Amino acid sequence: MLKALAEHGTVTAAAQALYLSPSAASQQLSALETEVGHRLLERRGRTVRLTPTGAVLAAHATRIAAQLEQAEADMAACSEGLAGEVAIAAFASAITEVVAPAVAGLRERAPQVRIRVKDAEGHASRRLLIDGAVDIALGVDDRDTPGQDGDQLLRRPLYAEPFDVVLPSGHPLAGAPDVALDELREDPWVTPWPGNPVHDVVLRACEEARFEPRPECLADDSRAVCALVAAGAGVALVPRSALHGIAFKGAVIRPVRGGRPTRRVFTAVRSGSEGHPLLKLTLRALRDQAATLLD
Repeated sequence: MLKALAEHGTVTAAAQALYLSPSAASQQLSALETEVGHRLLERRGRTVRLTPTGAVLAAHATRIAAQLEQAEADMAACSEGLAGEVAIAAFASAITEVVAPAVAGLRERAPQVRIRVKDAEGHASRRLLIDGAVDIALGVDDRDTPGQDGDQLLRRPLYAEPFDVVLPSGHPLAGAPDVALDELREDPWVTPWPGNPVHDVVLRACEEARFEPRPECLADDSRAVCALVAAGAGVALVPRSALHGIAFKGAVIRPVRGGRPTRRVFTAVRSGSEGHPLLKLTLRALRDQAATLLD
């Protein structure tokens, strides 16, 4: 009532705005003055004016009304799955190429959705998901993943990407348009640590080319791998998305000739949670962004 009076200037106008009679409005104002123990109005003929105390209380009422409006909007957004928090675990290049752009898009389309992201390599994202620390995990299919989760997790393919060869610029094959892996059987290699899914892809690709790579250096970070290759420490296979924005003097990138190594990235959620509107919204944003990698 006090807010309406501050906005409209007279008891009659305030009463009309609130669909009250003037007498009912006056009674409410008198009751409010009694409740707060301060004079809130100064009467000047047929008009009233807020006292300093009344002006302070009216300002609070305005802020409270705005908060109530926001609360109603937030509740409506929650009921439509457009507000709340989602935690995602993913490996570094997936964060760079898929998760971060999807988060940016969601901030525009659904600003009341808060996304928390955790960098998790290998099977760490799966464990975080099973333990309830995150709601969505991005992982890479490898030899161990098929069927290992039973009914605990629901997996869906997200995208597949090829690997490229990274060579020192002085390598005999650096000038070739593409490189067959069996041509690198005698070279030292730079690979991720065992347990990293990229390491498994590299080993499998070399096995299919009928040789076992000889790791000279181990590094999980793609920039570190490329830096070591540029330093002449060996050759490497690196996921194409991880090479975006990486340029090292002393290293060249070439596609693989013949059977191209590929990693298949999936999303996973806990079984039974896939119908949650907020997860569906976030998964759709991740799929939309992943589709741009294939364009």
